Amino acid sequence: MKIVILAYNGMTLLDAIAPYEVLSNLPEVELIFVSKKRGEIKADTGFATLKTKYNFKDITEADVLIIPGSSISFIDVIKDEKTLNWIKLIDATTQFTATVGTGSIILAKTGLLTGKFATSHYKTIPLLKDDEVIYKPDYVVRDDKYYTTSGTSAGIDMAYLLCDELVGEDQTKAIQLVLEYNPKPLYNSGNIETCDEEIKLEADKILKRNANRQIGFFKKLSNRKVLKKIK
Repeated sequence: MKIVILAYNGMTLLDAIAPYEVLSNLPEVELIFVSKKRGEIKADTGFATLKTKYNFKDITEADVLIIPGSSISFIDVIKDEKTLNWIKLIDATTQFTATVGTGSIILAKTGLLTGKFATSHYKTIPLLKDDEVIYKPDYVVRDDKYYTTSGTSAGIDMAYLLCDELVGEDQTKAIQLVLEYNPKPLYNSGNIETCDEEIKLEADKILKRNANRQIGFFKKLSNRKVLKKIK
């Protein structure tokens, strides 16, 4: 089984690594990070890098494709025809295509989510409508072979759902035990619909700080109007 994870500069590392850690426990699995150009990929925080061995020409098919999100770099990706065309090429061969956080905005831009139910990070939900995607306010959303998630942590649950589809309940439970996945959040503040208003304001400050940090690292944005729309 071949699982391919798209890698690009400015991606949120946990969006890729969380599903990777879960899915790497599948039997006879080949897990590959692929970027437009082979080499170093810098995370959106600027504090970590990932080195890819494969580019788009190397990988033309997969059983599962995973598209991670990012703080703001997805804005550049949705303008990159080579990346969007590669996603469509791989998707035509997949059993499942999945996104984490703002990765759904990237997938939506290919047209593959048009008319389908999906979710995204709460700040980018309005962008789904630009590509005629139907927003569904769930942690993980499945429509046909497509999985989308809300924020970064939802990628873990999405990966377990993929495991369940691919190898069944017993193997999925075993993988859950291997990773001792038994979450007990410190606070009940991880949902935009239920958290307090002052917490939303604090979260906005963090998101703005992270975005400004990333702008400093990557210097440019392809479409500042889109960035304004999600602030």
